[in-house]
Amino acid sequence: MARSSWHYRQHPRPRVANPIPQRERAYESRISTADQDRISELILAGWAEQNSVDHSFATAWDNGVMLASRRTWWRIAAQIEDQMLRPKVPSRKDRRQRREKPVVKATGPGQVWSWDITDLYSPWRGKVFKAYKITDIFSRKIVGWRVEDREADHLAVDMFTAAIAEYGAPKIVHADSGPAMTSNLLRDYLHDQGVELTHNRPYTSNDNPFSEAGFRTLKYRPGYPKVFTDLDAARGYIAEYVPWYNSQHKHSGIALFSPDQVHDGTWKLLWEHRDQTLQNYHQQHPERFRARPHTPAPAPIVGINLPDKQPEKQAA
Repeated sequence: MARSSWHYRQHPRPRVANPIPQRERAYESRISTADQDRISELILAGWAEQNSVDHSFATAWDNGVMLASRRTWWRIAAQIEDQMLRPKVPSRKDRRQRREKPVVKATGPGQVWSWDITDLYSPWRGKVFKAYKITDIFSRKIVGWRVEDREADHLAVDMFTAAIAEYGAPKIVHADSGPAMTSNLLRDYLHDQGVELTHNRPYTSNDNPFSEAGFRTLKYRPGYPKVFTDLDAARGYIAEYVPWYNSQHKHSGIALFSPDQVHDGTWKLLWEHRDQTLQNYHQQHPERFRARPHTPAPAPIVGINLPDKQPEKQAA
């Protein structure tokens, strides 16, 4: 028996006629009803614009409004309506010979790119469109994309040619082990540009997390059509999605800044504004904190399969 249980059995508390349930007690740290209603309004407004809870939270923060923690926003959102049903990803056992895991590291934008291809469904069974995407793993910015009706290495080369012309050649390009990714045509082109290629192990999605996470953001965004009537419809949607993602998406992997802000370094100015807003909120409601809050910043080192010991995030 626990010591506390023994104590209260020997010294029982006096009974209360009408006890107040734990969840209804007026703690100093409890968010007021007015603030909860305001948060609900902002979340619903964000959903109306097909934006996530994180996007609404970060937008309010950027506007100098701090009502509660990010986790509280999600808790209030869960009380508004259930989360969307998410399909389970089928898993399969890897019976192939183990390969050495790839290790890549980036300390700034333009150093490491990750690319992949995903399926966009059509109304016809067995017919899909192919969405190609190149992501800068440090800033999460989409630096190249295209949508085609097939997967081909020469189309990938054209995409990389346009991306390198606009952003310059990276040091490393990482991808999975698909036919287009391991083709001689693409390998020879990237080698001519002085780019090193790395590939993930078969059936190991963790070896290409940035591309996988980027496609998940695409397909789980509110309002995603799931089925595209034709190739032009798929291209049109992605053409609108990429600028929104790069310039407006509040990315949880980079402290709720947009990929453009991290890519060009303008996140530092916004970080100062966020920190001032958070510190003001702390001064107004110190009872809601156990310690002085810290404003998150993007990690100074990003990579794939890096050693467990990582330096602390920079404090802007």
